[in-house]
Amino acid sequence: MRWVSVDNPIPLSELNRLAAQRFGDLVKAVVDVRRILMVADDELHADQEAVLLCDGSDQSDLWGINLYPSLQGDDFIEFDSMINLRPSRGNRSRGIDDPALRELIRSIVARLVAR
Repeated sequence: MRWVSVDNPIPLSELNRLAAQRFGDLVKAVVDVRRILMVADDELHADQEAVLLCDGSDQSDLWGINLYPSLQGDDFIEFDSMINLRPSRGNRSRGIDDPALRELIRSIVARLVAR
């Protein structure tokens, strides 16, 4: 599992390597939108979520994504994870229903991935 922050960004080349080692074309990640960090590269978003919760994150700030390092633009990030199912917060899908939240996550990932 790789911790990624503004002070410790992840190069796109490393994302490509991680994708090739585990899933072939994607890297699973969980973003903490309050702390502006993410953990990447594990089998399950739930495992990444658990690590962040133990480190002091609030569950309401954590969102699961998939990164496709060989793709660009909107195709680079896929908003799809079981941890995103939060009917009590109005998110009734594995995606992220709120367009403003999706944009926030895009901007955070742009800061955390060194291209």
